[in-house]
Amino acid sequence: MAVADGVSGWAEQDVDPSLFSKELMANASRLVDDQEVRYDPGFLIDKAHTATTSRGSATIILAMLEEVGILKIGNVGDCGLKLLREGQIIFATAPQEHYFDCPYQLSSEGSAQTYLDASFSIVEVQKGDVIVMGSDGLFDNVFDHEIVSIVTKHTDVAESCMYMYIPSLLIFSKLHVFWYNHYSKVIS
Repeated sequence: MAVADGVSGWAEQDVDPSLFSKELMANASRLVDDQEVRYDPGFLIDKAHTATTSRGSATIILAMLEEVGILKIGNVGDCGLKLLREGQIIFATAPQEHYFDCPYQLSSEGSAQTYLDASFSIVEVQKGDVIVMGSDGLFDNVFDHEIVSIVTKHTDVAESCMYMYIPSLLIFSKLHVFWYNHYSKVIS
C-alpha cells in the first residue's frame, strides 16, 4: 500500500507536479514483487525512486503487510499512516519536515532526500485493525478524533472514504482495499 503526493512548487517551472508521483507509484507497484525488495519498504522506495525519470518531487509513504501480521512502513515526508484498533489510534507515523511546510521529499534533483532519509517502523497488526494512509491533505484537514469517528461509525470502507472526502486516502480493512485519490472518480 502506498501514497505519494507530488510537490506543487514544480508548477512554477511549468512541470506537472503529478507526473513524478504517478510514475513513482507505478514503479513501486511494478517492483513490489522484485526479489531484491524482500518485503523491505526501504529497498522498494529506493528502486521505485531510481526508476522514476519524470522531473519533480514527491513525499511518499509505503507499507508492506507480511502474512504473519507484521506491517513494515517506510516514509519520506509528510504523508502518514494511522493504525486503528477497537476505536483507538494505537500507532501513527510522524511527518518529516525540514521546517513548516517544507517536508522531506524524493526528487529528480540530486539535492533532495533518498530512501536513506526515510523513517521506518514495524508494527504488529491484527484482524479487524484499520489502516488509514494519506497525504498531508488528509491529516492537515481531518483530525484524529474525526478519523476515528468516521471509521468507527461506517464499517464499509468505501462509505468511510466518502465521509472523509479527502484526496490521497487509502484505507485497508479486513482484506478490503479502497484507493481514493485526486486522480480517481470523485464521489459526490
